[in-house]
Amino acid sequence: MAPRASPGEHLRRLRQQRSVSLGELSRLTHYSKGYLSKVETGRKPLTHDVARRCDMALATGGELATLVYGRAASCHRPAAKQERPLPGDRPPMSAAVLHTLPRDIAAFTGRDSELGRLIAAATAAPRTATVLTIDGMPGVGKTALAVHAAHLVSDAFPDGQLFVNLHAHTQGMSRADPASVLADLLSGTGTPPAEIPHGLHARAARWRAFLADRRVLLVLDDAADHDQVEPLLPGAAGCLVLITSRRRLVALDGAAPLTLDTMPPDQAAKLFARLVHRGPLTGAEADTAAELVRLCGYLPLAIALLAGRLAHHPAWRVIDFAVDFAGTRDRLGELSGGNRAVAAAFQMSYRDLPDARQRLFRHLSLHPGTDVDAYATAALAGISVGQARAELEALYTDHLVDEPAAGRYRMHDLLRAYAQALVDHDDSGQAIERLLGYYEHAAAAAGAQVIPYARAEWTPAAPAPRQIPPFPGPGAAMAWMRSDNANLLACLAYATTHDLAPHVLDLTAAVTCFHLLEGPWQHAAALHSAAVALARRLEESAAEAAALQDLGRIRYMMGEYAEAAALQERAVHLCRETGDRLAEAKSLQILARVHTMTGDYAHAADLLERELRIVCEAGHRHGEAITCIDLARIRYVTGDFGSAAILLDRALVLNRQEGHPIAIATTLYELGHVRHATGDLAQAADLLNQAGDLYRHNGNRNGEANVLHELGRLRHAHGDHSGAAMLLEEALLFFQEARDPHGQAETINSKADLLADAEGPQAALPVYREALRLSRDVGIALEEGRALEGIARCADRIGDRDTALARLRAALVIYRRLRVPGQARVATRLREIQAVKPHLS
Repeated sequence: MAPRASPGEHLRRLRQQRSVSLGELSRLTHYSKGYLSKVETGRKPLTHDVARRCDMALATGGELATLVYGRAASCHRPAAKQERPLPGDRPPMSAAVLHTLPRDIAAFTGRDSELGRLIAAATAAPRTATVLTIDGMPGVGKTALAVHAAHLVSDAFPDGQLFVNLHAHTQGMSRADPASVLADLLSGTGTPPAEIPHGLHARAARWRAFLADRRVLLVLDDAADHDQVEPLLPGAAGCLVLITSRRRLVALDGAAPLTLDTMPPDQAAKLFARLVHRGPLTGAEADTAAELVRLCGYLPLAIALLAGRLAHHPAWRVIDFAVDFAGTRDRLGELSGGNRAVAAAFQMSYRDLPDARQRLFRHLSLHPGTDVDAYATAALAGISVGQARAELEALYTDHLVDEPAAGRYRMHDLLRAYAQALVDHDDSGQAIERLLGYYEHAAAAAGAQVIPYARAEWTPAAPAPRQIPPFPGPGAAMAWMRSDNANLLACLAYATTHDLAPHVLDLTAAVTCFHLLEGPWQHAAALHSAAVALARRLEESAAEAAALQDLGRIRYMMGEYAEAAALQERAVHLCRETGDRLAEAKSLQILARVHTMTGDYAHAADLLERELRIVCEAGHRHGEAITCIDLARIRYVTGDFGSAAILLDRALVLNRQEGHPIAIATTLYELGHVRHATGDLAQAADLLNQAGDLYRHNGNRNGEANVLHELGRLRHAHGDHSGAAMLLEEALLFFQEARDPHGQAETINSKADLLADAEGPQAALPVYREALRLSRDVGIALEEGRALEGIARCADRIGDRDTALARLRAALVIYRRLRVPGQARVATRLREIQAVKPHLS
């Protein structure tokens, strides 16, 4: 007869039958992999606790625990002598109250880190009772986690494991009165009814006295607030209390909080797969399950209800079911089963809110974006920012909104759907109008801080909101634009979809500054093209001119110079028709920059002189300063460094008077350029570092990248090749991420110059060729000439004089057309090579 398998061998056989690895069993039971291995090989006994946890993990129906109990029963120990309890001994708890925990969930999935925290706290040895709160939004699985954790640690509390439902959110029931709960607890522990004292405080004292020197686990489920649970808490060490609540019980002193979020996507998909009882989901079905749990917002209650429907229809295919669910408009209606429903869970939380908070909750669901702050909330609800901040905090405490970042709040997708169904549509239109107007004014104010004189004088058409965020400088403005860019675009999409033309035009204008600095320019170009078409259709000449101007700037940033020039020419024409002189000046400035980039310096200078006259006549000091800077750039590239320095000094005085740090930084950067060209490297470095600090402090990444590039060239001039390489790579990375073709071409040429000196012509040649290709693709004439000249130098050094002469001649043509100082240098080098090999001339 074969020997009977040991408990450890039985465990291993069950585990292998279910294709569960030791590592996974370790995660599910919270026993180490090494310990479980010793149990399976007989080096450690299979204890009751290990058996019970493995039964739950492997869904054996209690097979292992029964095996352990059976072996224990076969050990015939002598019965202990029955003795009467001595006076003063504690009375025994009744059998009925020893175990009132609900059944554990066999399909409990995930939450490993949360379980680990609960078990670690439960098994510690504190000096007072251990109180743990588990809070979270409706349906997130608080009760399931508390009950599962309670079962896992129940052996450590032999005097009782009690479950009390406090009914804060049970449909059709009033919340439990703590005095009545205490009476039930005392009665259940064997206290005669006549000895149960009257009054809450007296009952709480008797309850604490009863629990003294006992080890009891108490689960208080669905608590309303700390007042409801405080009287139920033990006073001495040895007991564990797990409290679940939809509210953050911040007033419960000494309690350790655990906030439960929605499930991670992988755990949510695993939970769904277990609950549908279809075996492992693979391939297309696994992908479909992942999409279904995403549509459920990774909310455990929603996942359980959806999986339950599928489990009860074995003929339904997972893929077909997913298509139907994704296409339904009433997803909350689909997420119900018996007396369980996601909408019902939400309703119980909503009904407890004061009227004003209910109204705010509904208004928040109208926001087209991803999250809100107090300012947007105030505009949406038509209340003060202070009120909005207090109400958001209250909703956060009730887990009806989440706070993904400090001061920013968002609703779960299913909560949003529930709130939207409650919206009073007579009020919603006004709320959206207030919100769109708020974003337009706030973005306009932030943009004016980030790029002074970014566009002609402009104020959104919508009424100004009560309050917008303070923007003490460009850094704060840029931070706000980054955090709210997604919201601005969502509002723009809403306005477009709902045919709110004035808001479409103003919101598109409002996002211009951010997109100029950080892109993505392709998306920005599409938005501004749509604004041009809309303004033209409405026959709004001023709006069309502004949209053309913004689109032209975007095309300029993308390196599409011919298109940018055509757009600005049209904008100049419209500005003259409408008589808007400052708008005309702005278009002249952008048009001049296009001609500067393509090498038509004389035309660019003429346009800037015309612009300068307009802004000086209007007394526009920002415009005057920026125009002086643009003129100085032309003087610099044409070799007139003295005039460039005079113009920049004038701009620096104006910008310091106006006090705009980004404009000051730009002026310092250009002055550093000039000092570098004139050989004053020490002053150049000082000016560039000042500019870099200002850009960095105010969040202007584009300006910071330009400084890094120029400092890299400066390090190269000093002979610090490794330092130069590091700075140039950092600058190039930004320009590549921003898809800035001019920044890339200029930096790649500078990188090739460095390689030619540090490593030789063979290392530099492919980099110069990359700069040449990029410059030709977008029409950056000066950088094309630089790349050709660099290739010629490398070819000359390796003895390829044919290539050197051809590339020098091509560079000379460009330099002569641009009228830049490089033409003399290239002409001289041509003559030197021809003198060595005259037959090639």
